[in-house]
This record gives sequence, C-alpha cells and structure tokens, in this order.
Amino acid sequence: MAYLCLMDFDKLPKIKIDGFDKSVHFVLHFFFTIFWYLHLTTVKINPRYRMLVAIAASVLYGSLIEIAQGLWTTTRKADIIDVLANSVGTVGGCIAIWIVWRYAAKKI
Repeated sequence: MAYLCLMDFDKLPKIKIDGFDKSVHFVLHFFFTIFWYLHLTTVKINPRYRMLVAIAASVLYGSLIEIAQGLWTTTRKADIIDVLANSVGTVGGCIAIWIVWRYAAKKI
C-alpha cells in the first residue's frame, strides 16, 4: 500500500474520471480497516478495543503516507482531501464490519 501511495504515476496513462483518486483512497482504507480488524481477532486484545485500534491504525497510516508524499516525493503531494477520503473509507469499513457482525449475530 505504501508503494502504491508513494510511487511515481507520471509515466502511467492518466485516468480522466473525476474523483477517481479519492475513490482509490476510499477503497484502500475500506479494506485496510477490515483486514486490520480481522487480524485483531487473532491476537489477544480486548474485543471492545478492536474497532478502535483498526480505526486508529487506518487513520494514522493514511495521515503518515500523506506526510511522506509531501516530504519525500517530487511527483506526489500531500492532500488533506486524501486524508478525508481515507477516513471516509475507514468509516465505511467499520460500517461493513458492523453490518456483518449484526447479520451473523441474528443467524446464531
């Protein structure tokens, strides 16, 4: 994920769809949050804090990547709207986890 966020995309064909970049940020953090949450079910962590840890990991990672883009790349720039898209993806992942959890609880 870090490689994709920090690599030079200038040599690749441009995708001219409004908001495509923000959609990519949303999708990456949507799945990042879900995978972190699933990972946390395998380690000893208080179940009440799993979601909070997954949220914190996603938001912190996304923010650090944006800072790295601003500091260490010449073809990418830090963008607060990307951080917002990351955060919305994180919330979307949490909602998906909650929906699956509620559905699974009703089946039991």
